[in-house]
Amino acid sequence: MKQNNRIILAPMEGVLDYQVRQILTEINQFDYCVTEFVRVTHHQLSNRTFYRLCPELYNGGKTSSGTPIRVQILGQSPQWMAENAVKAIELGSFGIDINFGCPAKTVIGSQGGAYLLQYPEQIFNIVSQVRQSIGRSDILSVKIRLGWSNKSHCYEIANAIECAGANEIAIHGRTKEDGYKADKIDWQTIAQIKQNLTIPVIANGEIFSVEDAQKCIAQSQTQDIMLGRGILTIPNLANMIRNKQPALSWSQVLEILIHYASSSINDVKPLYHSARIKQWLAYLKQYYVEASEMLQSIRTLKSQQEIYTFLKQQQMTRPIL
Repeated sequence: MKQNNRIILAPMEGVLDYQVRQILTEINQFDYCVTEFVRVTHHQLSNRTFYRLCPELYNGGKTSSGTPIRVQILGQSPQWMAENAVKAIELGSFGIDINFGCPAKTVIGSQGGAYLLQYPEQIFNIVSQVRQSIGRSDILSVKIRLGWSNKSHCYEIANAIECAGANEIAIHGRTKEDGYKADKIDWQTIAQIKQNLTIPVIANGEIFSVEDAQKCIAQSQTQDIMLGRGILTIPNLANMIRNKQPALSWSQVLEILIHYASSSINDVKPLYHSARIKQWLAYLKQYYVEASEMLQSIRTLKSQQEIYTFLKQQQMTRPIL
């Protein structure tokens, strides 16, 4: 991978929280990362809301390892999206990202995320008003999919985003209705969209290996990629792509899980970490057979302390290779 290519840590709602961002940016060289979305309705959100979802704002808008963090906002009102974008910038966000790609039912039901791919004019209105409100000096990026049920409006949507003043666009190579089906990934259409734009295009979707990254870059004709589920499957995937590192050993991954299980987090439900560790193991088992075995063993464990104790026992009983 050329040194001028960028690798960005994707926003994954309900997965890539502050703690996981901290861990992944410590062991990978990312150009920047994006928060889980901040849901905007019809009011200005409190400082506390932004700090809760993006504690990096306390650290000058960077993770502890120095990776810039960009707040992502999601909503359908140009006015309130703009006002909350201004607040996020004031609090220290490394630019603003707008979510027009989330396919979750709750998001679609509130007419946000990928729902707006059906309405390119409204996408233009939102991006335009956010740009006008935050000014020209701060980066404004937008994340989309290739469309709602088909790709017929993908060029119109991308052009609307550029004309409205966005600095860059991240494109997930599937439509909303494609979901996350592997056989639906379409990096070639990203290349066709890129030909019509002058702003940088970031390719996203179905990058689970170095080979996937190379294919994505070749087919999408982009300089930049965004990693989501793949980085949870192999936690140092960004550095494998960028620096030709070998994949982490299972012992190293186990150490990461122990670190995560031992961390504390405020303002969340009591079973937060136990659920998140099980979720992470579900991703890891796609590459590490040990993760599949471990997931079966901890299914009945509920508390963070129980899981932490189990992980430590596994570490102590594993043979040193």
